Amino acid sequence: QGRDIKMTEFWLISAPGEKTCQQTWEKLHAATTKNNNLSTNSKFNIPDLKVGTLDVLVGLSDELAKLDAFVEGVVKKVAQYMADVLEDSKDKVQENLLANGGQSVFSMFRQGSDELPHHFISFILNFLAILFIFKGVNQIDNDLKARASAYNNLKGNLQNLERKNAGSLLTRSLADIVKKEDFVLDSEYLVTLLVIVPKLNYNDWMKQYETLAEMVVPRSSNVLFEDQDSYLCNVTLFRKAVDDFKHKAREYKFMVRDFQYNEEEMKADKEEMNRLSTDKKKQFGPLVRWLKVNFSEAFIAWIHVKALRVFVESVLRYGLPVNFQAMLLQPNKKTMKKLREVLYDLYKHLDSSAAAIIDATMDIPGLNLSQQEYYPYVYYKIDCNLLEFK
Repeated sequence: QGRDIKMTEFWLISAPGEKTCQQTWEKLHAATTKNNNLSTNSKFNIPDLKVGTLDVLVGLSDELAKLDAFVEGVVKKVAQYMADVLEDSKDKVQENLLANGGQSVFSMFRQGSDELPHHFISFILNFLAILFIFKGVNQIDNDLKARASAYNNLKGNLQNLERKNAGSLLTRSLADIVKKEDFVLDSEYLVTLLVIVPKLNYNDWMKQYETLAEMVVPRSSNVLFEDQDSYLCNVTLFRKAVDDFKHKAREYKFMVRDFQYNEEEMKADKEEMNRLSTDKKKQFGPLVRWLKVNFSEAFIAWIHVKALRVFVESVLRYGLPVNFQAMLLQPNKKTMKKLREVLYDLYKHLDSSAAAIIDATMDIPGLNLSQQEYYPYVYYKIDCNLLEFK
């Protein structure tokens, strides 16, 4: 499954029960698997829910469509944030997005419908049911925002400090490079400057630094550090010659860094970096655990919403008494068009107006079959492309 994550989609459909619902299932299964492997199928069992009036069902249908889009959005947000948090270990994302005690998201949809009766025992299908699911998923959404904000803040502050400790010698922090003994400190007359010398100009520096201004201490320059392009050198001179020295140095492309040795400040910077790094490590484990648990919760809520939608649409489409079979198909990528045709042949008797529509959609290459697309059977596409890695 791993390599195929990006391409996974399911079709959740329902058709009226024939003599029995089992017969409806067997007919579909035979038509899509006999002599060809058009799809992998499983029953999607929905318990008998208590039905109110048809007017209520029409209203529920609209509300469920909104709820479906909202819950799907939260599922994808949690999945994407898991990928962000795991940073370099994105190959581990999939194993962390295991819903319902260790099942993969793919087997969840196949097997998830078996869980539904436990959640829906004596579940009255009304607006309260929708509110109940919305409140649970909305809580996950709000918690995610708060947790992501706190963690991102911490991560951002740490990255800013790390950035200060990287980059070129002209801009990076020098706190972890220089030592106390590199400077003349606490002198009324003398001061030590730090100078960035391009490697190409190093020989010029050694010849000239003592004469760039008056009162430069002879042989006071050493290379303290180097990066790809430059050396970091120190030089000691009298305080009153500093401005003159800086001016002359610039003419030769020697850049004097504005730096004062302050042990307290440098220590505080290091401690702050250690603190942030420790905090990030401390928060990482609990955050990943929270994402795992709440991905599972949101995903199960999504299956529930799909179940409710299929139930409501099937009753509206096929009438009462409730008699339909919901089925989950995982289409074979290469034979989607053929599968659509087989489904049409199976169910075209349900609605004559579908004939023109099916032909129109099938001739347009790359057409996305949106939820508004009409078929003679109840149909929902479930896009399990949860991980949109950049």
